[in-house]
Amino acid sequence: MTKHIIEALGKSQITIENGKVVDVTEPEVEYCPLFDHHRGIKKLSKEVIAENIQFRIDDFGMCTPERQLRMKDFLSFGISEIMCTLLDEGVIDSVVMVLEGCGTIVVTEPELVQGIGGRVSGLVETSPIPELAAKLGEDNVLNPETAEIDQEKGIEMAISKGFKNIAVTITLADDADKINALKEKYPDVNIYVFVVHTSKRTAEEARKLFDVCDVATGCSSKHMREIGEKESVKTVGQSIPIFAHTEDGKRFLEMRLERIGGEKPKKDNPDLPYPLI
Repeated sequence: MTKHIIEALGKSQITIENGKVVDVTEPEVEYCPLFDHHRGIKKLSKEVIAENIQFRIDDFGMCTPERQLRMKDFLSFGISEIMCTLLDEGVIDSVVMVLEGCGTIVVTEPELVQGIGGRVSGLVETSPIPELAAKLGEDNVLNPETAEIDQEKGIEMAISKGFKNIAVTITLADDADKINALKEKYPDVNIYVFVVHTSKRTAEEARKLFDVCDVATGCSSKHMREIGEKESVKTVGQSIPIFAHTEDGKRFLEMRLERIGGEKPKKDNPDLPYPLI
C-alpha cells in the first residue's frame, strides 16, 4: 500500500492511499481565486476538495505509478514556470524539489519541473513508488527506498553531482538556517531559494522564510503578505502575489515576465483568498 498526504485547496490535508482519496480535513480557507478562475470553484469544502484531488489522480496519475511527469510550459506565472524559464536560459542548472512517491529529487529538465511542480501542492508525507523513481533515474532521487523529504540533503546531492547554480523549493522555516549554513559551506555554489505553500505560517516562520528566499509566494498567508508588501523589491500578481526579496529574485521575475509578454493590467479590486491565515 502507498500512502501520501498533501496540503492543498485551502490548507486542507488530503490522504491518498492506493490511488484513492481516503480522508480530507476541513479547509481553513473558504475561497481561493486560482481555483475559482481555473475550475469555477466558488467555495472550498471537503466534498469539492475530494472531487478535485480524485480528478488529478484519474487525469494525470497523481500519487500513482502512472504519474505523468512532463508538461509543456504555458502562459502562466508561478514558481514552477519561473524555474522552467531559468533552466531554459541557463541561469540555473538544477532544481531540488519534491515528488510524491519519490520525496526529494534533483531535476534538470524544464518539462519535468513544470510537470512535477505545477501539478501538486504541499507534499507533507509520501511513500515509495518505485516506478516513478525508475522514470526519473534513481540517482536523481535522494532516497528511493524511503521517499525521504529533506531539502538540505537534496541540495548536498545536487552539489555532489557537480551543479553550481541550484534552485530549491522549501516550505518549512526550519530549512532556512540549514540553507544559510550550506551557503557558507559551499561559497562557490549559488543556491537560489523559492518559498512555496506559505499559508498559515506564523509571523516568526514567515520572517525566517522571507529572509532566506529569493522568491516567495504569498498564498493565503497573512504574515508573508504583510512582509512582502513592505519589503519585496519586485511583486508580480495581485490575487496571489509572488514576491522577490533579492536582486536575483527580481531578475528571475522579470525574465519570466519577458517570456510571457509582460504583466497583465492591474485590477481595481482583485479577488483575494478568504480568509488570510
